[in-house]
Amino acid sequence: MSSHSPSRRTLLRAMSALPASVLLAGELPALLGTARAAAPAAGTADRYTIVAFTNTGDTTVNVYQADDATDFRLLRAAAYTPPADRIRDASLFRHTDGYYYLTYTTHAWQDTSTTIGFARSSDRLTWTHLYDHAVPLAGLSRAWAPEWFVDPDGSVHVIVSCSPTSDEWDFTPYLLTAADSALTAWSAPVPLAGIGPNHIDTFVVKIGSTYHAFTKNETTKYIEYATATSLAGPWTLRRTGDWAGWGSYREGPALVRLDNGGWRLFFDGYGAGQYLFSDSYDTFASWTAPQALPGISGTARHFTILKEQVTASPLLTPGTTRSLRSANFPTRYWQTRSNLLNLAVVGATGSAAERQAATFSVLPGLADANAFSFRDSAGNHLRHYGFRARFDPDAGTAQFAGDATFVARPGATAGSVRLESWNYPGRYLRHADYQLRVDLADGSDLFRSDSTFTPVTPLA
Repeated sequence: MSSHSPSRRTLLRAMSALPASVLLAGELPALLGTARAAAPAAGTADRYTIVAFTNTGDTTVNVYQADDATDFRLLRAAAYTPPADRIRDASLFRHTDGYYYLTYTTHAWQDTSTTIGFARSSDRLTWTHLYDHAVPLAGLSRAWAPEWFVDPDGSVHVIVSCSPTSDEWDFTPYLLTAADSALTAWSAPVPLAGIGPNHIDTFVVKIGSTYHAFTKNETTKYIEYATATSLAGPWTLRRTGDWAGWGSYREGPALVRLDNGGWRLFFDGYGAGQYLFSDSYDTFASWTAPQALPGISGTARHFTILKEQVTASPLLTPGTTRSLRSANFPTRYWQTRSNLLNLAVVGATGSAAERQAATFSVLPGLADANAFSFRDSAGNHLRHYGFRARFDPDAGTAQFAGDATFVARPGATAGSVRLESWNYPGRYLRHADYQLRVDLADGSDLFRSDSTFTPVTPLA
């Protein structure tokens, strides 16, 4: 299992502030100045949805779902096939009417494409084609990669990349604004001033009073970064070239906010046939090294991520005492040995000391009260250190709080839980050789089973 390694700039900055003992452990903090967390509250859960065409074809799209921003699984294959033409670069959002909407590129890349498509669904699984919208630009050759953007003021927009017949590969981002709540009428296209020609796949978020755009330079094939105080601009390109260490031949950037306050950028590494992600915790100044998205990298192409919170049964209850049993080794439980967390065979006939070492207090998370921390009978807290799970006294630092906080996700079996690291999203407590580690999900059923535990009546 590979580490989720920070970028060189992030690593050097973090190293300069760390004591030698942490550096020797081989683990660095992932949070650099992040806002406090917003893990799902009791009775709710995160749900992430992707609607994507695939490497094998662009006549239909699959729907994928995850409980986190990492471990996506196929929810429905061939969920939507438009009545004619193609579907590429699908962008997804949920409107105030409760419906889910797609907008997408309607033709293959080789063909003239002057329309963008729209479809609607009540459940993300069954879709109805609404219409194809002819983008009203004179001399238009291609209208590609439409992206939804919902402004905090409630206005709904689509940002679409358009090229002229005079140069069919020279794209400029244009803004369309919905003229009605039914999303059936649109404003005339307005160019995003300052980003200008030769940019495609522009994705925008707003933080405070600032708009942030990630856009592909079609000549250099790098994803660039721009900011503005108005959606239509003027925009200022702040970072160009390989500024974030993502490499070239990257496209389709899409951002989502993580539970711990950071941001995750997804992008299509089409040059190598991969789909990648990278995280930032300092408002886009630095980024972790890109990682392949487990499970669907190499299959799914150019998508956006919809994050929602849905109703769910609580998986753990703070203030209780529990033992945690392995889902795929049901005779084995969490147990502390020399402060390390292992998976041991513990039975009702075991010694009192063995049963006590397999019994833990469930607490509100030290870094986020909606997440969870665990304490052993000696008063030490479960944390990861060098990505190994262990119990240590609370150091009272933000670093320790992050290391000792875990977000509860649904497990692979009924009544079970998976515990995701709060400060290293996508990494889960899992057993390997009967030792507990915090490893990056790999998209496999085995990993899901290895990282699933059932809270049961305390053994002591």
